Amino acid sequence: MNQALLDKIESEQYRKNAVDFGVGDSVKVHTKVVEGDKERIQIFSGVVIGRRGHGLNSTFTVRRISYGEGVERIFPVHSPRVDKVEVERKGAVRRAKLTYLRKRLGKGATLVKEKETRVAAAAK
Repeated sequence: MNQALLDKIESEQYRKNAVDFGVGDSVKVHTKVVEGDKERIQIFSGVVIGRRGHGLNSTFTVRRISYGEGVERIFPVHSPRVDKVEVERKGAVRRAKLTYLRKRLGKGATLVKEKETRVAAAAK
């Protein structure tokens, strides 16, 4: 198929409101869940441990601890099932993938150093 035609088809399916978050951020992902003929919003909150892909195929992985077990979920960035992504707090990390969080237990599994703003640093 012609690449220009593919780009035109893909451009219609991109998310209108771009989500601005990165690896290490604590996020709440609002997903649409269909049960029978009803639709509701379910929230999955956790730490973004990775992003991959580009364009329409880009995804991000969110990890949280639920009842002592680590749960990871992969979301497509441009999916119509993902209603919105709220950033609870920004994280300052030095890695592209935070797979080392899988080995950690308790508070260490969710703890990512919070990003300091220049205003907060100047106030100290």
